[in-house]
Amino acid sequence: MFDHLSLQCDDLDASRRFYETLLAPIGISVVMEFGDVLALGGPDGAPKFWLGKQTTGGTQREIHVAFTAPNRTTVDTVHRTARDLGAEILHEPKEWPEYHPGYYAVFVRDPDGNNVEAVSHS
Repeated sequence: MFDHLSLQCDDLDASRRFYETLLAPIGISVVMEFGDVLALGGPDGAPKFWLGKQTTGGTQREIHVAFTAPNRTTVDTVHRTARDLGAEILHEPKEWPEYHPGYYAVFVRDPDGNNVEAVSHS
């Protein structure tokens, strides 16, 4: 449905470390950077998830973003990685049948307070 997503970060370096480490098990890494902006992408190298320094000021509202994991093992790896990073675990990995059968996900908090999910639909 969307082409790409961009988040503003209070501490771009902290967010970069968080997302590079957290999303590595899914095959997502920094594919482009310039100045105070960087983009992450998957194996195709397309910049889909952008991070930049906070520029609009004010209070940031929580955003929820979900990344597709190929299987449950990868969701569990993302969970362990988040724990190793010291990230707040919002919901341990589990199946969420209220969404649909086979929906298996973990939810964690990023350095800016956003709700980040890794989900497998298998």
